[in-house]
Amino acid sequence: MPAPKKREARKLLGQSAWITLDGGFAARHCVVQDISSSGARIRLEEADALPAVLRLAFSRDARTGHKCQVVWRRGKSAGVKFVR
Repeated sequence: MPAPKKREARKLLGQSAWITLDGGFAARHCVVQDISSSGARIRLEEADALPAVLRLAFSRDARTGHKCQVVWRRGKSAGVKFVR
């Protein structure tokens, strides 16, 4: 039987961030509630409307940040994993 996967340690953050869509257009404000080396939990008004892939950055500059894939959505929160 395979060993259970260990979740990476998450750091509580509560920091403002920006989500960019469509190659840098349509920046949306969010709050990164917690973060790890593999992903983050974000909070925003329209979590249900997020596309499957987005960019998450701590500045409004679309050239910075992490490319992410949405892995879950619940109310105003969503979980993303960082992809390369």
